[in-house]
Amino acid sequence: MRITVVAVGKLKERFWVEACAEYLKRLKAYAKVEVKEIADIDPAKAGGVDAARDKEGTAIVASLPEQSHVILLAIEGKERTSEGLARRLDELALAGRSDIAFVIGGSDGVSDAVRARADEQLSFGRITLPHNLARVVLLEQVYRACKISRGEPYHK
Repeated sequence: MRITVVAVGKLKERFWVEACAEYLKRLKAYAKVEVKEIADIDPAKAGGVDAARDKEGTAIVASLPEQSHVILLAIEGKERTSEGLARRLDELALAGRSDIAFVIGGSDGVSDAVRARADEQLSFGRITLPHNLARVVLLEQVYRACKISRGEPYHK
């Protein structure tokens, strides 16, 4: 399985970097995982929120592997349990869709172009997470899903 995480914004604080690095290290045994960071655009310099979101969106879409199944993290997306996420990733792999991209948008959301490119949306619940934390949670949940799929201990 090949997983690409496209995320708007750069991890600045060491604890976010270290948390993501830990899960990326753990995931090496299960999948090829790549994180692509997209520069966040300042709306004041871009001509407004919509213009900034569109510029970020163009960069997001350009960063997505062409053949990937795109899952957009969105508050209005489908909520899944950890076991449900594991089943979904297994379903995709069995259907020949083993190239999966997750998208974490910027603080002002994502453009219509990103929403149109997404094959599905995933929600971690109705709460709002800082983008750095959403990245850590995503990597942890993908790792947990891999462990669940292999019947290995961890997910209790």
